[in-house]
Amino acid sequence: MVVYPLRMSELKSLSPAILLHIARMLNVPMKGLVATIELLDEGGTVPFIARYRKEVTGNLDEVQIRDIEEKLSYFRELEDRRAMILRTIEEQGKLTDELRDRILATLDRNELEDLYLPYKPKRRTKATIAREKGLEPLALYLWTQEPGTQSLAALAATFISPERGVANGEEALEGARHIVAEMISENADFRKALRQMMFDEAWIVSAKVEGANDEQDKFKMYYEYREPVAKIPSHRMLAIRRGETENILYFNIELDSERPLAYLKSKVLKQPGDWTPHLELAVQDCYKRLLNLSIQSEVRLELKQRADLEAIKVFRENLENLLLAPPAGQLAVLGIDPGIRTGCKIAVVDETGKFLDHSVIYPHQPKNDHIGSARILKELMAKYNVRAIAIGNGTASRETDSFVRDFFKAQSLDGVFSVMVNESGASIYSASDIARQEFPDLDLTVRGAISIARRLQDPLAELVKIDPKSIGVGQYQHDVDQGQLQKSLEAVIESCVNRVGVDLNTASWALLRYVAGVSERTAQKIVEYRNEKGKFRSRVQVMAVSGVGPKTFEQAAGFLRIRGGENPLDSTAVHPESYPVVQQIAKANGISMEELIQKPELLNRVNKEDLSVGVYTLKDILEELKKPGRDPRDKFVAPKFDEGVKELADLKPGMTLEGVVTNVTKFGAFVDVGVHQDGLVHISELSNRYIKDPGEAVKVGQIVKVAVLSADAKTKRIALSIKALQGPAPKQGRPTPPPPPAPARLDDRISALADKWKRR
Repeated sequence: MVVYPLRMSELKSLSPAILLHIARMLNVPMKGLVATIELLDEGGTVPFIARYRKEVTGNLDEVQIRDIEEKLSYFRELEDRRAMILRTIEEQGKLTDELRDRILATLDRNELEDLYLPYKPKRRTKATIAREKGLEPLALYLWTQEPGTQSLAALAATFISPERGVANGEEALEGARHIVAEMISENADFRKALRQMMFDEAWIVSAKVEGANDEQDKFKMYYEYREPVAKIPSHRMLAIRRGETENILYFNIELDSERPLAYLKSKVLKQPGDWTPHLELAVQDCYKRLLNLSIQSEVRLELKQRADLEAIKVFRENLENLLLAPPAGQLAVLGIDPGIRTGCKIAVVDETGKFLDHSVIYPHQPKNDHIGSARILKELMAKYNVRAIAIGNGTASRETDSFVRDFFKAQSLDGVFSVMVNESGASIYSASDIARQEFPDLDLTVRGAISIARRLQDPLAELVKIDPKSIGVGQYQHDVDQGQLQKSLEAVIESCVNRVGVDLNTASWALLRYVAGVSERTAQKIVEYRNEKGKFRSRVQVMAVSGVGPKTFEQAAGFLRIRGGENPLDSTAVHPESYPVVQQIAKANGISMEELIQKPELLNRVNKEDLSVGVYTLKDILEELKKPGRDPRDKFVAPKFDEGVKELADLKPGMTLEGVVTNVTKFGAFVDVGVHQDGLVHISELSNRYIKDPGEAVKVGQIVKVAVLSADAKTKRIALSIKALQGPAPKQGRPTPPPPPAPARLDDRISALADKWKRR
């Protein structure tokens, strides 16, 4: 086994036990984990580490590195909290060796807080009042259950004190029971057991608030609803919580009280005696007044957090698929933002997305100016050599699409196509600061048409300008933790932008800010420099921009592209630090780098032994040189809507239509079939085989064929099916059992360190 040094100072005091725990949780080698943490601490970005530091990390992928980054943040916060708790308890003079060991050993936030609970500053309670009356010794007598020289009644009588507010023995015993109840409620082991019991055995029970007005019956299925806590999926939990927020529903977590009471009595009652009935009363009081509500609140919060994570995961996947939708490419596009009374706004952009011209046409009621609208289209298309028309999918989109298709036929246009484009968020962009900076002199409606045109050219480059929450691919997105959602979505955008790469000479600052290592301010400086000095001729030239130092350049350079620049490698994903390797390969073949890129077959003759580079890095270099500057996105294909179906009323059960998946949730997928209202393909109708997650069958942006099951004009609900068009499900053989998990590659030396840490 390879032994490697653990430089704990560089890992900011993370214990070996935590490192072992993270390695096991994520099933990553300890060496790769430590190396990744060091790179992150040195300011490395996830895309850069994943792409250009494979030798160091052991070829960990981006998902694994982001998981490490997330766990690193969690456990560092845990360590900070642990240090504060130890310091606080020590200042109280109550930190025993046993308590210190338990606090140091736990890796669970809930358990840490449970251990801290008895020492946490709290408001005045019945137990603190009883302690002020001097009743703690009597409570400890009940708790220890060790017979004394006198009866419990006689002992209680010794605590009678009118000055302290204890009038008789029964009042003394009542106060003692309050102290015992609090002791039980603050016991970390009891809380942990009851929390797990509630997760395993309790039920979510929801009902309609009396007199609540649910106009569209959105929450009807939850008016009288029960589901086990252990099984309720995220979307139903979020729906119930939203119903509660809107004062339409209320819900509780119900657990048969006999189970937790029996457990607590079995732990508290050690032997029978005259204290037994008082301890039983204390247990009942504790559960009813303290533990049940407290644990229920914790479980509600945990369910909320789990549902949030699941909903955010769905949003992440949808956003990733949307951002990586196939681009139509570099061609002049005419964008149309459809409208009826106010007309259709038109904007033309060139092949780089530069705005050229705009106009308005009125092909629909009340003007029905088909001739004038056709003339304007013809003039603009001829003047700017337009090769495609992008039509927003909002109001009057299908009517506009029909008009454009008729125009194509009348003009006998070949090599030109029209596409319906999802315009979600275009109005948000139009009124944004980014749009005002780009087009300060243009009306909002024109900016919207420009955005629609650019979305066809390159969805990624345009959608990064819009708040992801405005794009419409989430699931209960406004109900989840907004900070966590924002951070997660920004990570998705960063990942997509760097996977595709960014043209340094055409990218907006809104796109450049997501390049690894580039801040928003630096992105703006790059654009300012480009506007003043002209196009960049090489990657190295970007270091002349204020704010781009060696570290920023290291992180960003491989993801920046310069087409037609001084160095042909600048248009590829080969990092400048690896240019000498390519020069070695070219020199060995006796040709220039330009010729090497033009003749990828020569790469098959490379003697890898002679090159001073790691295996993973060399593999990436060779793959990139074989297809320099390749775009990882799929080839663009335009969906074709049925020309006879324009309104919801046109839909009939049994129809087969082509549509585009606009959103994927845990309960199914929404598909745009061109009638201004997306239809739902329920998870049970997505495939003729069993699927647990809709993402197994479809993804956002995918073109699918669907059968219409039903269409209700009143409720505007459309039920669709993909399964109906697939035929019978294939016969399933016996599933092959999965291979056993590989053992974690953990160093014996690290294990020894962890054991030593636990003994501290």
